Amino acid sequence: MKVISLNTWGGEAGMSELLAFFKKHADADIFCLQEIWNGGEEMLGEKSDFELAKRNTRLLQDIEEALPDHRVYFRPHFSDYYGLAMYVRKELAVEEEGEIYVYKEAGFISPDEYGNHARNLQYITVLTSGGPLTIMNVHGLWNGQGKADCAERLEQSDRIVNFVTSRKEQIILMGDFNLRPDTESVSRIEAAGLRNLIKEYGVTSTRTSHYTKPEKFADYTFVSGEIEVKDFKVLPDEVSDHAPLYLEFD
Repeated sequence: MKVISLNTWGGEAGMSELLAFFKKHADADIFCLQEIWNGGEEMLGEKSDFELAKRNTRLLQDIEEALPDHRVYFRPHFSDYYGLAMYVRKELAVEEEGEIYVYKEAGFISPDEYGNHARNLQYITVLTSGGPLTIMNVHGLWNGQGKADCAERLEQSDRIVNFVTSRKEQIILMGDFNLRPDTESVSRIEAAGLRNLIKEYGVTSTRTSHYTKPEKFADYTFVSGEIEVKDFKVLPDEVSDHAPLYLEFD
């Protein structure tokens, strides 16, 4: 199976390039995507001088049209129009789909900073020849204060770990965690028995040239120890300020 994770940046790097990327990689079984918009024109209109005005509020539908062989599952965490989406090949048998909140609770938005809002973890369980497999998609807390540990991020990792360890099947956990690799927040996830493929494969950056700040880590892939990884890499496609992560496994 093949899984790709990508923070889409709301399409800001260019929609033609982004949609061409999905068509190019349409053989992937599952896409785990962050920063997906499904509406929200009113909010962007109010913020026309703000960077959010560059986002594509039809992104969910545009990607769906580019991936006709996939079924979309959308789980917003900001209002009802912005959040996480997973595109799953239609021939895969989905046994379960859902979400848990890993930072604050549904509906929370900081009155001081739009980016500080509730964060959820989206998951699906698919039936494979080797048994059930759960793929988790997450976009971790952004607080405008870098990607180091803080009390909220440690609690976020603990909530993720509690959910991971409650599952009996094999796990793949992917997404934009907004974390540096040397944090206790990352270590707690590793301590739950998951392999950190960013560390294992010596990845030195998960950002593209669209991202000009010095911190080059944000995105991670964690897998259960029993999963046989055939290939893992950071794809070179510059379709966001985040690089796509590619995982192929048995």
